[in-house]
Amino acid sequence: MRSSILIISFIAGILAISVVACTNPPGSAARATVKLDSAALVLRGEYLVTSVGCDDCHSPKRMGAHGPEIIPELRFSGFPHDGKLPPVDTNSVKNGWALFAPDLTSTVGPWGASYAANISSDGSGIGNWREENFMRAIREGKYKGLAGSRTLLPPMPWAVYRNMTDEDLKSIFAYLKTTKPVNNTPPAPKQLAELK
Repeated sequence: MRSSILIISFIAGILAISVVACTNPPGSAARATVKLDSAALVLRGEYLVTSVGCDDCHSPKRMGAHGPEIIPELRFSGFPHDGKLPPVDTNSVKNGWALFAPDLTSTVGPWGASYAANISSDGSGIGNWREENFMRAIREGKYKGLAGSRTLLPPMPWAVYRNMTDEDLKSIFAYLKTTKPVNNTPPAPKQLAELK
């Protein structure tokens, strides 16, 4: 009798776990958050920014002994406002290729030319943004995090980054707000026809 009760209790427990697991939306366990204080948010944000590759596209680079190296005084400033793209073979990108500029801050593909945004703490970057703008930019892929604005262009992987927890995104935003401000307004995107 006692072993039957244990078996029934075990089965009931498994069923309860299964029901909870099946009724929670996918990824809801991954979105569980832990409340961090402001210093911990900034430290976590720095860790995430350096781990998920924000510098890869948003920081101008120069060629060094081991390839492209971040220019520290321009970190997170995006494509330089006075920068020039190398000549582009638009026929290549019409056939599905994407091309990156040597420092990776701009990309040309079938959509046209896109330029990495300034995500430094300057007013020309995200210095004037509120947290809700940052959340909307990443969660919904909206330019400058403005409702009703255009969708962020490739190669910005917002559709992947939107799977981060709220705490992760708040941490990234908190860290970026502490970075050195760099005044730079990257150019607007261009259509392929404008690149000839």
